[in-house]
Amino acid sequence: MQSPAPAKPRPLPPRFERPGVVRFLAYLVALAFFILALEGARISLSDLVTGLPYMGDLLGRMVPPDISRIGPISRALLETFQMALVGTALGVVLSLPLAILATRRLSPHPLVYYGARGLISWFRTVPDLIWALFFVVTVGLGPFAGTLALMVDTMGFCGKFFAEAMEETEPGPQEALTALGARRSGVICSAVIPAAMPSFINTALFSLEKATRSSVVLGLVGAGGIGIELKVAMDLFEYPTAATIILCIFALVLAVERVSSSLRQRIL
Repeated sequence: MQSPAPAKPRPLPPRFERPGVVRFLAYLVALAFFILALEGARISLSDLVTGLPYMGDLLGRMVPPDISRIGPISRALLETFQMALVGTALGVVLSLPLAILATRRLSPHPLVYYGARGLISWFRTVPDLIWALFFVVTVGLGPFAGTLALMVDTMGFCGKFFAEAMEETEPGPQEALTALGARRSGVICSAVIPAAMPSFINTALFSLEKATRSSVVLGLVGAGGIGIELKVAMDLFEYPTAATIILCIFALVLAVERVSSSLRQRIL
């Protein structure tokens, strides 16, 4: 009777690759910079511990919330959501052609590609609060300025991820349609957009959540919404009213996130 063959030794688990000299020096520089950043941020646990009683005092003044102005607060909250919804919808629609021009395989010319990429980066670089200031100067105080600011911010957010999604689509169907004589527009509508549609929907829903949170802050510069209500309440030391506004904002953001998550699960 033959003896069983000896078992093969199991391979060793994967280990971290030993860094070279240049990479090791880069790690040291990054670590040193992070330590300097900690010092520049002036993090102080003693200041945090000392200030916690003041935060507790502020929270104590907010209890119980004052609901006497729930009517105006609800109208401002509705205006905030309307700004977020319309700004996101317009931004998503305008993001699609911009993202097509910012996709390397679909852009008609390299200059157009780099120009579209630069425009998207510009939209994403400038904070939405600054956009709100620009549009308040342009169209005046009110929700229209906030809607335009959220639209531009959404174009920067969705334009980048829409372009990345189209870059990652399989080139096979696109090449097949091109070989059959399809035009660029036909390839985009028949192969690229359907393949990237799940990512488009996911990004659009995330941008709606982002716009809902951002729209609260835009009211601080006169761009409409509930932000001005919160600022006035805090400036006048009406902390119970401020607590009501904060709770309403929390409820709105939570509702939008839950609906968005449910839609993503159903659609995707």
